[in-house]
Amino acid sequence: MNERTPSREIRTITNMFQIVDVLMKQDGAQVTEIATELDLAKSTVHQQLSTLYNNGYVIKENGEYHVGLKFLTIGEYARQRREWSGLAKQMVEQLAETTNERAQFFIEEHGRAIYLYTAAGERAVQANRQSGELRYLHSSAGGKAILSRMDRERIEKIIDRWGLPQETDQTITDTDELFDELEATRERGYSINKQESISGLWAIAVPVVANGEVVGAFSVSGPRHRMEKDWFQEELPNTLLGTANELEIKIEYS
Repeated sequence: MNERTPSREIRTITNMFQIVDVLMKQDGAQVTEIATELDLAKSTVHQQLSTLYNNGYVIKENGEYHVGLKFLTIGEYARQRREWSGLAKQMVEQLAETTNERAQFFIEEHGRAIYLYTAAGERAVQANRQSGELRYLHSSAGGKAILSRMDRERIEKIIDRWGLPQETDQTITDTDELFDELEATRERGYSINKQESISGLWAIAVPVVANGEVVGAFSVSGPRHRMEKDWFQEELPNTLLGTANELEIKIEYS
């Protein structure tokens, strides 16, 4: 066996996933555009797209390739394989209805936060966030809530891998400051995000811990002028803590 074969296979798989990422980010693209973006040969891109197309993972419209709905089947399976997934969805919708703001449920995979479910209340602002979207843990309320229940070694590994990218001028980019913030989160039971990921947007989140493991986090977000009122640090934390506790009990005793 050629010793270089495994590395070529890995590169091939990596290229394929990168191509899919480009199709998502650019909302469709042609072979030349993808090749330029990824610095790949057009023949390589065409071969990869042909493989994805023949297996039903991309479609072609008006000369452009787009991600196909077959990925939806995979994503929905990944979400629904968690037995408590439906409960989390119902609770997110209830939070949105109760608060009239935007509610989310986050989970963590590979050191990143992922929106498992989102719902919008009557007054919710459009924050350009959707289910399946990846976020950094350190700059979101839900992510910080999850980090607060991890040990220091695991957090440091996440920082080593992803860093602490700055999304706004309020984002925490210093490791010591982040650990101080996580300690404060543990003490009060909930995390706070004041314009750390989107200017003008505030959020509160609480972790969900069942059977000794952090499962995810519920959060509610809204514009600063509404969230900086007393209910943000009085009523809303209690609402979120009660929701999290309910899901924890249902998971542990289901």
